[in-house]
Amino acid sequence: MDDCCQQTPLFTFGVIADIQYADIDDGFNYSKTRKRYYRSSLELLRNARESWSESAVKPQFILQLGDIIDGFNKEHNASQQALDSVLRELSSSPVEVHHVWGNHEFYNFSRSVLLRSKLNSTLHVDRSFTGAQAGGEIYAYHFSPFPGFRFVVLDAYDVSLLGREESSEQYATALKLIKLYNSNEDLNCPPGKAVAEGGLRERIPELGAHGVEGPASQSGQFGVWDGEEVAVGGSERVRSQEFTEVNRSQVMEGFEVRWSLEQRFTKFNGGFSKDQLDWLDSVLSSADEKGEKVTIVSHLPVHPDSTDPICLAWNHDELLDIIRSHFSVVCFMAGHDHDGGYTRDKQTGVHHLTLEGVIETPPCSNAFGTVSVYEDRMVLKGKGRITDRVFLFP
Repeated sequence: MDDCCQQTPLFTFGVIADIQYADIDDGFNYSKTRKRYYRSSLELLRNARESWSESAVKPQFILQLGDIIDGFNKEHNASQQALDSVLRELSSSPVEVHHVWGNHEFYNFSRSVLLRSKLNSTLHVDRSFTGAQAGGEIYAYHFSPFPGFRFVVLDAYDVSLLGREESSEQYATALKLIKLYNSNEDLNCPPGKAVAEGGLRERIPELGAHGVEGPASQSGQFGVWDGEEVAVGGSERVRSQEFTEVNRSQVMEGFEVRWSLEQRFTKFNGGFSKDQLDWLDSVLSSADEKGEKVTIVSHLPVHPDSTDPICLAWNHDELLDIIRSHFSVVCFMAGHDHDGGYTRDKQTGVHHLTLEGVIETPPCSNAFGTVSVYEDRMVLKGKGRITDRVFLFP
């Protein structure tokens, strides 16, 4: 990394995810296992903005990976006020911001409102998007910040229960899909299926906010959900903390516990319509022909090894198939999973980065990064919870 950092990058950009600002006291996540710092998230955004402004090499743009304000604002009739506060902080720097839409955007605003708002970057960024948008009500577009490089912003809630009128055809389609996998009355609760690879395969019928233990195997090993304890070998006990990448490895003694991918079928997730997938396929075909290097951004991750399964896009597999059918994609960036994650796809060498969330970052730390782009790699310099990484191009 040191050799790379001594070179002059072609361009740089900033990344930040899940700010979820609200002018309310600190609270906890849905399962009461993680603290959330609603009010101080604005200060952490200010730290990021000041760092980018003071950098010797200014970022050309910022990727804001979604959930810019928290859903609690809606309950307090403060959605627009909270959004104004965050956008005011971002606008104090001249750097253009590309906004991605997450579930919390739709908790606060309808899709029609968002399309007319300042969170629609195609209306407010100083560049032409003629012919670069997916069309209709799909919030997806692409842009090239430097010759030979292209960024594609995807709409991960194109197929979703969020942001749609309940009387709409889109809502009915999404509801039919999610109910194929999730029979819970509260569709924010994941389907109750867990899979343990290595011999243990159990069905957990009720999987809710308070955690459920799976039946013990002969050796006394079992897995749990959302912050409950996990027994390993009948003796060692560790804390799950929503099955993060770190503690998941701690429970793999004798077998690997892996929650069913069906957990992704919850109301707070969504997916990509056929129209959007066809559009993406066309964009990547053009990039292949031009020899461009493409970075795709979305609020929802699409690679199972880059996130907790509960945070995946509904049809992540379809999007992965499209990526794998092209050679232009070098990186996929997402938010949503506040613990973050990373993997490199074994088939293609594409990097899948899930950025840690600002909302669960203590006020004494930070959660943002700056990416420097070179001919053969991208280098992420993280602050606070964000890990430094080098992404060699495939």
